[in-house]
Amino acid sequence: MEYHRDILETIGHTPLVRLNAVARDIDALVLAKVETTNPGNSVKDRIALKMVEDAEREGRLKPGGTIVEGTSGNTGMGLALVAAVRGYKLICVSNDKQSREKFDMLRAMGAEVVVCPTEVDADDPRSYYSVSRRLASEIPNSWYADQYHNLSNREAHYASTGPEIWAQTGGGVVHFVCGVGTGGTISGVGKYLKERNPKIKIWGIDAYGSVFKKYHETGVFDKGEIYPYLTEGIGEDILPANVDFDLIDGFEKVTDADAALYTRKLAREEGIFVGNSAGASVKGLLQLKDRFKPDDVVVVLFHDHGSRYVGKVFNDEWMQAQGFLKGDQSKR
Repeated sequence: MEYHRDILETIGHTPLVRLNAVARDIDALVLAKVETTNPGNSVKDRIALKMVEDAEREGRLKPGGTIVEGTSGNTGMGLALVAAVRGYKLICVSNDKQSREKFDMLRAMGAEVVVCPTEVDADDPRSYYSVSRRLASEIPNSWYADQYHNLSNREAHYASTGPEIWAQTGGGVVHFVCGVGTGGTISGVGKYLKERNPKIKIWGIDAYGSVFKKYHETGVFDKGEIYPYLTEGIGEDILPANVDFDLIDGFEKVTDADAALYTRKLAREEGIFVGNSAGASVKGLLQLKDRFKPDDVVVVLFHDHGSRYVGKVFNDEWMQAQGFLKGDQSKR
């Protein structure tokens, strides 16, 4: 018989899928690393398991303990899977710009969800960063996963995602394109790929309202770059320890509108039902197209599943309210 001992053993080994319609203007082979086939439907399952296993081994997470994490939803779902299998309690702290679907799914998995305001500074006691740290300090036998600064995050991708991409492309990958939030995915994959071939280019996709692009180009952390935006899962108003800027060759910023519209295009033109950051990554890919040559293999990572966004990006009324659809453009 062939079976897995638990659901956690199904994490990883996600497929590469060629993009056709949305990449028609790109003169290269474009392949999507589709992370929705992980059991929690996102790339974050990989880091959730790695962070917990490392914490268990080091004695920071003890039997019957409580995991506390600040999350936009996907890391929380990955941790919910691990918590269910390993017998931990889970408290997920998030902000109010995230989709309701994410919160409902976390609660369905048994997690407690604490929602904080988005439009406050990162060091404000009401921010989800501050609330996460406070709860972990107050709750007995608890552990703060801290995906932003816990280097097990990028180590998970160095150990799994990077090797998978290298093997699946037969070592032929030339460019890797990835939305950047905590920075673990792009840094872990980037480190692995550049160790195999230093000529591989690593491109980060950023949001308007985030500090990454300017910091990478100037070394200046400019608070003037920080303002509210709608795209979920990418961009930050802090500099996570997991972002290794030396590994990243460049950043492209993508607007909220373009991210949303290209997310819908992926569903309707490629049959790939994925989340908001995937649309941003595809638009960023198109903005980078002059960097690619005809024989290049370009891999773009799709972080999560479209089911987390049915009330927003895939909802015509929400899109029209944001000004992303004008008139009868529901098929865009």
